[in-house]
Formats: sequence, C-alpha cells, structure tokens
Amino acid sequence: MKSIKLLLLAFVLVATSFSAVAQEVAPAIARDSKIERRVEKILKGMTLEEKVGQMAELNIDKFGASVPQVDKKFVLREEVLDQIAAQYKFGSVLNAPGKALTVEEWNEIIPKINAVSIKHTGLPTLYGIDAIHGVTYTMGSSLFPQEVNAAATFNRALVRQMAEMTAYEVRACNIPWTYSPTLDLGRKSSWPRQWESFSEDAYLSAELAREMVLGYQGEDPNHIDRYHIASCPKHYMAYGMTNSGQDRTPAYVSIAELREKHFAPFKAAIEAGALSIMVNSASINGIPTHADYELLTVWLKEGLNWDGMIVTDWADIANLYTREKIAVDHKDAIRLSINAGVDMSMIPYDVNFCTLLIELVNEGKVSMERIDDAVRRIIRMKVRLGLLDTPNTYRKDYPKFQGEEIREACYKTATESITLLKNNDQILPLSPDTRILVAGPNADRMRPLCGGWSFSWQGDIVD
Repeated sequence: MKSIKLLLLAFVLVATSFSAVAQEVAPAIARDSKIERRVEKILKGMTLEEKVGQMAELNIDKFGASVPQVDKKFVLREEVLDQIAAQYKFGSVLNAPGKALTVEEWNEIIPKINAVSIKHTGLPTLYGIDAIHGVTYTMGSSLFPQEVNAAATFNRALVRQMAEMTAYEVRACNIPWTYSPTLDLGRKSSWPRQWESFSEDAYLSAELAREMVLGYQGEDPNHIDRYHIASCPKHYMAYGMTNSGQDRTPAYVSIAELREKHFAPFKAAIEAGALSIMVNSASINGIPTHADYELLTVWLKEGLNWDGMIVTDWADIANLYTREKIAVDHKDAIRLSINAGVDMSMIPYDVNFCTLLIELVNEGKVSMERIDDAVRRIIRMKVRLGLLDTPNTYRKDYPKFQGEEIREACYKTATESITLLKNNDQILPLSPDTRILVAGPNADRMRPLCGGWSFSWQGDIVD
C-alpha cells in the first residue's frame, strides 16, 4: 500500500512539473496590450450570431452567377452577397472562382465584399488564397518554382525572398492571407503531392518554414504592413504519410516520430510568428485531425503558448460525418471539431454551419468560452494585418507588381534549384549549336511544366 502511495505521489509531482513547464513557455508571438484591448472591446460588443459568423469561411463561388470556366467571366451577385452577409455575418472568404482573375478584377471584387461585411458586422472579411508558389490565382502575376525546387536551392535568403515577393504581389491584389507554406514531410514516395513540400527532411523543412513565414509576414507578426500577408502553414500534420498513397487518407505514425519530425516544421513556423495553421484533412493513428484535441489544443495552442488561429481545410468538418464516420450528423461534427480547437471552418458552401453552431452553444454542447476564444483569435489576426484600419489595398500602390525585379528572382530561384543527378557519357554541357526536339503530350502544357496551383487548382485549364 505504501509503495502505491509513493507511486501516486511521484506521478502527481511529475504531472505538476510538466504543468509548471507548460505555464513557463514564452508566448510564441509577444502579446501587444494595445491590440488585446482593441480585440476585447470588439468582442464584448458582439452577439452570438456575429461571433459564430466570424468563424465561417465561404467560397467566393457562393456569391457568383455561375462557376466560370476558361471562357466565362465571374459575375459577383451583389444582392446574394448582401443577403448572406446580413443573415450569417461570415468572417472570411476564400479562393478564386474556378480560374485566375486579373489584378484589376480582384481590386474590384474584394472591396465590394469588404464593404458589405463592414456594413453588417463592422469588420472586413479575411480573404484567403492559395498563393503556393507565387501568386497562384492572378493572371499575369509571377510564378516562382514549387517548394520542392525552393528546397533544392538550400538557400535561406532566396526562399525568404520568394515569399516576400509573393506577399507583395498578393497584397497588390487586395488579398491579405495565403494558405502557405506547405510543411508536409515527403517521407513516403507514394504520396502524390511531393512537389508541394520542401522535402522529407525535418530540419531542412523547419529552416525553410521559418524563412517563408518571415518572408510572407515580415519581422513583426503583431504589425503586418501593406507589403506583407499572413501565412498559414499546412497541413498540420503528417499529411504526407498516407498509407494508401492517396491524398487525404489515413496515416499511422508513432508519437515519437510525430513530435520529432512532423511537428518540427510547424513549431519553427509558429516560433517565427505564423498567424494561422491549417489542419490535416485526414486522420493520424485512427483519430481524424480535425477532432484531435491533443494535437490542436494541447500541442499547438497550449504547448507553444500560441494565440494564432486554426482553420480547417476544404469541407473537413462535414467530412467528420460524411467520410470519417465519427459523428452522428453534421451538427455533431461541428461540436467535435470546435471543441477540439478549430477556430474557423472552411465550410465552404453550407451556411447551415452557423445555425447549427448557435444551437450547440444554446444547448451547452459548445461553451461560450470556446466561442470567445476562437473569435478572439480571428479578430486578433485581422487587427494584426491592419484590416480594421485599411481594409483594402490596390494595384496602383505596388509599382513592382509584374516588374523585372520579381521576374529575375523567379528565374534565379529556378536556376539554383536545378539538380544534376546523372551525366552519362558527358552529354552535358550541351554545345550552343545543338538542337533538341522536345515532343510528347506534355511538352508545352502548363500542368506538367509548372505543377498544380498554376493559375488554376491543378494548372490544367489554362493551357
């Protein structure tokens, strides 16, 4: 009996010591009292409906006349936009409508969305885009090489410059947030998205994660200027470890490997000031990540003392019900994910999310404290981006957009990434007089030459 008591005492002491260590972790992003006071003042004046609305992110097609293909122009239905904003008070919008827009179109559309949002909520929207390797969804903008190329340069300064110049051109489009960098480790050759990640190496990925975040956001995450944007490292975590080799499918990884390898790049990104994190769409060790309190709240928010915002990937709360089968219905899926630590849902179409979350709060199944925590993080991010004071940015204030300096940086990154694996029979270097025939179905197509996220999602509808 005495030995059992001693064992219990030892356990309590160890647990207490761990708790004390957690409390001593310095904030990942230094607290700014002025920002915190402003956030609390806004939060205090919001209704439950307004708070829940801030947690909803809608796809821009929700407000479009149709989903445009290559030969159709996107038409913003302003009456639909106004109606949805008035009823659901959404806090964020994402994506391009099927294909890349021009910078002039972005400069016309997003101010209209912001104006309607401010009219109904007093807050501008947080517009997000997949600017993955340059300004993915803007015609005529710069495309840098993919992340796998950036890693092949082993050049920290070049990688930071890539993110910096991307941020500049994204902000010229009036977009303040990118879902980048991709920090999935390519440790399984069967994973189909290797080109999006830096490498299989945790150290290299962590080093370049830091550079990308600093390039996107600048040195001060509390005060991001109009030439920088918020980063959103993804897909937290072990997304590239799928057993099937297919995208968005389960991974089985030891806790030791998760902590030592897959967590490392995200930790580095957060310590560099990353304002948001996107969650792995699938599951790790049988637990869907969007419902994993341990990984989302304990490891990220509490363990790193991080006050940033966690956003889902595309429709992934609903997937807890429709695909993962761990929720009895959509409402239960919302309960699981929000309580696990998700702050914003990339819905992207079903505004019933707002109605169901309000019901969950009124039923006591999601606490008001959890809602306030999520919304506080979202508003804090908007304040840090300067959106409350300057909701819109315009091309005319970005003279380097599409300029020679950025084009040269793209070219330099591409050339430094070239890696010679073999040189059989000393074929290289080629004589300047040598003529080479490039043939085949992929010889002049955008998708195989530039990869995905090249003016369209897969780079395949703009050739």
